Amino acid sequence: MSQKPIDEFSGVSTTGHEWDGIKELDNPMPRWWLIIYYATIVWAVGYMIAYPAWPLIRTATTGLLGYSSRADVKAELAAAKATKADYIAAIGSKSVTEILADEKLRTFAAAAGAAAFKVNCVQCHGSGAQGSPGYPNLNDDEWLWGGKPQQIQQTIAHGVRYAEDPNTRVSEMPAFGSILKPDEITQAASFVASLSGKAGNASAQEIAAGKQVFAQNCAACHGDDGKGNREMGAPNLTDAIWLYGSTPAAIATQIKSPRHGVMPAWGVRLGDTTVKELTVYVHSLGGGE
Repeated sequence: MSQKPIDEFSGVSTTGHEWDGIKELDNPMPRWWLIIYYATIVWAVGYMIAYPAWPLIRTATTGLLGYSSRADVKAELAAAKATKADYIAAIGSKSVTEILADEKLRTFAAAAGAAAFKVNCVQCHGSGAQGSPGYPNLNDDEWLWGGKPQQIQQTIAHGVRYAEDPNTRVSEMPAFGSILKPDEITQAASFVASLSGKAGNASAQEIAAGKQVFAQNCAACHGDDGKGNREMGAPNLTDAIWLYGSTPAAIATQIKSPRHGVMPAWGVRLGDTTVKELTVYVHSLGGGE
């Protein structure tokens, strides 16, 4: 057996490899490094024996300890579901007023309602509940049928102008295009716009004439002062909050041929508990009374 060459400067044998005059010394590995290295091998073997490690055709080795990350996840989900079940049962058995009075229930219901809102309501009311033309903003303090918890719950559960629910909210403005003359519609629109300071170029005479038209045709629902009537779902015309536009032209269009939005009755679709959760969430947006 040939002797390994010895490096003349260090006196250490070399591996026999040489690159551009540089030789590789054959120093032994540090003992601490070898201990760690062999320990990792032992650890790996032990791990493969104790825990799932080797994939098979349809499953994998289970290991001696029988550990399963999926089982852990299932257990955690079951625990979370059990915890949530207590809150859901409490929400189902209590009124919205009682839920709002309980801080923990209110917090849970608002969070659950926010989730339900993202699935069922954002399509019309927007992701921030800010609404859009024809769909109410739920963040302000203007409500057609009231912003108290029970009133909001009624609206969500039974919908608006939803023909399949006998308890739905119903209001319908006549099409005044076949009742009033075109100039009377223009005058009434100018007066209504003036109630929120948006009369534009309308003259004082036109606004005064519109006031007379309003008193004879509109005050029965919207009130003499134009502040609306929640019993009838008639909107407040003085607060500068509009569903279909605030200009005299947009108001005239609505007077002539009104548009009537429809909201589904969510009570049957989602159940009483989810309706309560939605009620708490909507009430919490800032406009709840």
